[in-house]
Amino acid sequence: MKISILIPVYNEQDSIAIVVERVLSLKLEKEVIVIDDGSTDATGEILDSIRSKEKKICVISQKPNRGKGSAIINGLSKATGDYVIIQDADLELDPSDIIKLTQAIDRNHSVVYGSRFLEKRKISFLSFLANKFLTFLTNLLYRAKLTDMETCYKLCRKDILLELGLKSKRFEIEPEITCKILKKGYKIREVSISYNPRKIGKKIGWVDGFKAIFAILKYRIT
Repeated sequence: MKISILIPVYNEQDSIAIVVERVLSLKLEKEVIVIDDGSTDATGEILDSIRSKEKKICVISQKPNRGKGSAIINGLSKATGDYVIIQDADLELDPSDIIKLTQAIDRNHSVVYGSRFLEKRKISFLSFLANKFLTFLTNLLYRAKLTDMETCYKLCRKDILLELGLKSKRFEIEPEITCKILKKGYKIREVSISYNPRKIGKKIGWVDGFKAIFAILKYRIT
C-alpha cells in the first residue's frame, strides 16, 4: 500500500524543512508531493535546496497564491499512491501519527481521520467552539458521528477522492471533502492524534468559518 503525502505550503520558511524531514523519515511506502502555493518568503528556496539533495520528493510551484484547496487538487492530480493524506506545513500535527492512521484502515474503512478531540487538548476557546459547531452541523446534516470534521489528517483511498470532483480553491476544501465522502455513504473512522496549536501566523480566520458553514449547507443540497 503506497501513500501519497500532499504538503500544501504558503510562507512557512521556519517549519517546512522540519516537516519534510519528518515525513521522509516515516517507515512506510510513500511519495511526498510538496505544493508551494505562491510563497513570498524563503519557502521556495528551502524547497529547492531540499529537492537538490533528496530526490524522493516532488515539488510543485504554483503562482500566484491560489489557496489550500487549489494546492491539494493540484497535488492530487500528480499522486500515484493507493491512498492520499494531507500534511500541513506548520508543525501543528506530528507526521508520525500518519502511521497510526494507516494502521486503522480495514475492510470496512477506506477513510480514516485523525481527530484532535478524542482526547483532551489545549486549544483556544474560540477555535474549540468553531470546530465543535462545524462538526455538530456536519453530523446533524449528514447523519455522522465525527468529533473533528476540520482535521487536516484525512487519509482516503485515492480513487474515492478523485470521484468527489473537488472544486474548492481555499480552506472550504476541508468541509467539501468530508461532506462529499459522507454523502456518498463512505464510513469514516477516527483515531486520536497529537496537536500543538500555533500561537501566531494562523492563516484561517472567522471569514473562513462562515465559508465552511456555507459549504456544509451547499453540499447537503447539491
